[in-house]
Amino acid sequence: MFSDRGVLGPGPTREHGMAMNGEGGEKSRVLELLRRHGWNTTSFQVLEPGYAYWFDGDDACVAYVDTGSAWVVAGAPIATTERLAAVSERFAAHAAAKGRRVCFFAIERRLLHATPLASLLIGEQPVWDPRRWEECLRDSRHLREQLRRARAKGVRVRAVDVAEVREPTSPVREGMERLMARWLESRRMAPMGFLVQLSPFDRPEARRCLVAERDGEVVAFLSAIPVYAREGWFVQHLLRDKRAPNGTVELLVDGLMRAAAAEGRSFLTLGLAPLSGEVAGVLRLARRLGKPLYDFEGLRAFKSRLRPHSWDPVFLAWPRTRGPVLAVFDSLQAFAQGSLLRFGARSLLEHPLLLIWLTAVLLVPWTVLLALPITTSHFPSWHIQAAWVLFDVGLTVALFSLVRRWRRGLATLLAWVITGDASLTLLEALLYNLPRAEGWSDWLVMVVAVMAPSLAAALLFWARGHRTLQGP
Repeated sequence: MFSDRGVLGPGPTREHGMAMNGEGGEKSRVLELLRRHGWNTTSFQVLEPGYAYWFDGDDACVAYVDTGSAWVVAGAPIATTERLAAVSERFAAHAAAKGRRVCFFAIERRLLHATPLASLLIGEQPVWDPRRWEECLRDSRHLREQLRRARAKGVRVRAVDVAEVREPTSPVREGMERLMARWLESRRMAPMGFLVQLSPFDRPEARRCLVAERDGEVVAFLSAIPVYAREGWFVQHLLRDKRAPNGTVELLVDGLMRAAAAEGRSFLTLGLAPLSGEVAGVLRLARRLGKPLYDFEGLRAFKSRLRPHSWDPVFLAWPRTRGPVLAVFDSLQAFAQGSLLRFGARSLLEHPLLLIWLTAVLLVPWTVLLALPITTSHFPSWHIQAAWVLFDVGLTVALFSLVRRWRRGLATLLAWVITGDASLTLLEALLYNLPRAEGWSDWLVMVVAVMAPSLAAALLFWARGHRTLQGP
């Protein structure tokens, strides 16, 4: 059993739907309900900052974020299976009375079996029975080899004491914070909220924290949170330094599996692999187009190498009176912490690889346009047209390669090549296109042809010195 499992004491009686005053009182009440009914994988995360709570009597709760137009629920209502339908219905009615839409993000089949909600598959989560972990090792030579490599390189895994995590000046805490800072700087998007907050120091007494150390330095860590009603663990954070030897992450997972097996636990998950599995066509397209920003397939492949015993589907759900488009939009707003435009602008300014990726994407239709017969008149000859098309094809490939794996030398080369491109384009525009310009469309083409490579070159020169793209 969980060491802190059980009821903290009877919560004060309240009228239906009313929350207790004060965050401490609310959190205590939610924690009590979690210990009794916290079945959803993400249930413990609702204790993190940013959530509002709606209580249905003394034995049910819904945790959500308010985007301004919708209440996006983190997982399923915290309630018994028998009460899920009634609680979901009353919460949706309460939200409608407040002028808000409702959707439930990262739910599992349990809620769909209990309610008439519409749903959309958004990915899968790998699940293990830790008591069978030895079978996974026996069946996977690759996994055993990864563990051997990490140990041979001097990596040692140990459980971290609660006092070490709580104390801000402890060597382990400081090592974890340095690793987190490097990890955040390496991300290609601005930090998100909702269910992906980085919070390994929140409520450490309820967590399991393991660190991988090499020569006294923290090179990776794992933080797991309880899934009370399933007597299991959800690995919420699993961070690895770029310099950590191969097999370090596998060694951390092995340490947690063995500890969970020793306690007799039967449920452990590494959480959602977004957009994995048989998702809808538009989500499959998003998985492909978004690869430069987030390697969905790579994450799924990594988790698969750990030999999960099953892959459980994870859904987005909403009342049938609405459609999936608004539910997806509302969920994205929750992750963006309220404003998709602000999140996008921050991501572009703080993470230049996004701008380079966008440049490469826009270069594709531009190159296609250049290759069309209708643009031949903009070139002195078809030979020059063909040369520009081939140049842009090569440039597109190089930019996508740079986004996939940042190399400062390649960025420098491309910056100078594109500078030459901009200079030649300007010369051609002045000597050939300008005297022949007949209307606004010709002027527009000239401006775009000259300005686009100029901005791209400036972007690459700026990106070369950006902090998020510097080596460790």
